Amino acid sequence: MTGRKLAWASLFWLVLFGILLALGGWQIQRLHWKEGLIAQRHGAMSGPPIPLPPSLAAASSLEYHHIRLDGAFANDGELYLHAIAADGKPGFHVVTPFRLADGKTILVDRGFVPKDRRDPATRAAGQLAGPVRVTGLLRLADAQPSSWFRPPNEPGKNLWFAINLPAMAAADHLGPVLPYYVDADASAIPGFLPRGGQTYAKLPNDHLQYALTWFGLAGLVPIYYVLFVLRYRQDRKDRIAGKARPI
Repeated sequence: MTGRKLAWASLFWLVLFGILLALGGWQIQRLHWKEGLIAQRHGAMSGPPIPLPPSLAAASSLEYHHIRLDGAFANDGELYLHAIAADGKPGFHVVTPFRLADGKTILVDRGFVPKDRRDPATRAAGQLAGPVRVTGLLRLADAQPSSWFRPPNEPGKNLWFAINLPAMAAADHLGPVLPYYVDADASAIPGFLPRGGQTYAKLPNDHLQYALTWFGLAGLVPIYYVLFVLRYRQDRKDRIAGKARPI
């Protein structure tokens, strides 16, 4: 190996070292960003209820804040969102129109029911009638296209795999609904179904692990580079002594 080749090889190791350090630094930045999001969400969920936002733009920064609703459920308009319980059993989230005192309608995810309790007749005690107060978390309905892991919604069968507020309102003949919805808190309703408090609000935060992996790989680069140079020097000595061997 000539001196020029050694220089190019050294440049390669240096660039690789820099890339690995940059990746580790990027993950540290992501770690701080994610910790900020977690703190923000925790603060939102632990705060007092807020008034209903007047628009989607106003609600966009208020997700996971508590909302208090006064009105009545339209139990005959239940919608069923496919769900899996924490124990792995299939079922549905019951999404019910809620008529507010001012005449507006908001969809409320009342919580989980097992597959064999989809029929409201099997949980009649939990069909709250008349004026009620509901508390829950404000949620935004992001666009969630179908995929291999999420089948398309089937409005004709009242079977939903993702929240789609306009489509749900149309299927239920509700007219305009508020552009956000509410995940109901857990409450001791008669029969305990639907089971509220089902919001999955955890944010994965593996960025420290990723950063340590990249920094660890970067730490190996100088070791391998030293071994590479030692090999180069030994090969050069062997060539000078007439005992050249392939690199």
